[in-house]
Amino acid sequence: MRITSVSAIQPTSAGSPDDWRTWMGQIAVSVKTEDGLTGYGVGGGGAAGIHVIETELRRLLLGCDATRVESLWDEMYRTTRPYGRKGIAVMAISGVDLALWDLRGKREGRPIAGVLAGNNGSPPEAVRCYMTGFSAEEVIRSGAKGFHALKFHAGLKPNRDIADVAVPIRRVRDALGPDVRLMADAAMNLDVDTALRLIDALQGSNLDWLEEPLPPEDLEGYRKLRDQSPIPIAGGEHESTADAFDVLMRDRLHAIVQPDATWCGGLTELLKIYRMGENYGVRVCPHRGSEIWALHAIASIDPDPLAESRRPWIDWVNGQPEIADGCVTLGGVPGFGVRLPSRPGRGGQKG
Repeated sequence: MRITSVSAIQPTSAGSPDDWRTWMGQIAVSVKTEDGLTGYGVGGGGAAGIHVIETELRRLLLGCDATRVESLWDEMYRTTRPYGRKGIAVMAISGVDLALWDLRGKREGRPIAGVLAGNNGSPPEAVRCYMTGFSAEEVIRSGAKGFHALKFHAGLKPNRDIADVAVPIRRVRDALGPDVRLMADAAMNLDVDTALRLIDALQGSNLDWLEEPLPPEDLEGYRKLRDQSPIPIAGGEHESTADAFDVLMRDRLHAIVQPDATWCGGLTELLKIYRMGENYGVRVCPHRGSEIWALHAIASIDPDPLAESRRPWIDWVNGQPEIADGCVTLGGVPGFGVRLPSRPGRGGQKG
């Protein structure tokens, strides 16, 4: 199954540097083979990620056997190592890797969840997911819609009043009761002292985790939180490669790691991270887990499957699974079960 074509487009208009969360730098990757199959994946890095694919990865991959998914990952990583190792290069590799996995599922006639489960039984048809809200009222409304796990996105900045976050979270807990799983996301906005003050104010709210209180490069700060926080610390969505997650887990810098399949190196690296989590006793809960790229792994190999609800920035991917009653349902279509656009601004079809 030789590769005959590798292409990448930017499916949505690029936002400004200040509003990257509205489009996430996503790129749509297509890999075609001589037998007529097309595999689809999503990576990151915007136009820069596309440049890596078009100038480096494409010439490496053309003519290669598409079934060598893991070894092709190694070759792509070695090729981009002089200027890569993390960031945009690995985001580009992520999209190609996911497309190669999509081809594997289509070749075998099975959804990726079935490929990963192998002979260990059928993966569940539905996975519990959690909804994120940006206000106490939004989180409470999501709880009323059947979500039993919810996250409050706290936009707290250093030197702001801790009560701006602590009071709404306590209100959510009081409204929803003790049985709903509740998390908070600080979005990398705090320093260590502010994070510790917030953690102290949140004691009694029974949080599953506090997500990304510090910037990802502040490893020393995370060591301090590890030693002092009674609330589990989550993070890692901006990390790349299993090697980087090995550091986070070996040093217990995060109690929960959150790799993003479209940024960390694709499904190949996500599977390695899951194995590391099992070895280290650290929970893995992928970022944007209800998007199709990580969902199949969550359904097939996660001992406590929980998927983060998707956001509007992925609506251009048609065939995404439905979310209802607090669960996301997988389909039985071979591969990832989606089809991506071939031209900028075009939607895809299921299949």
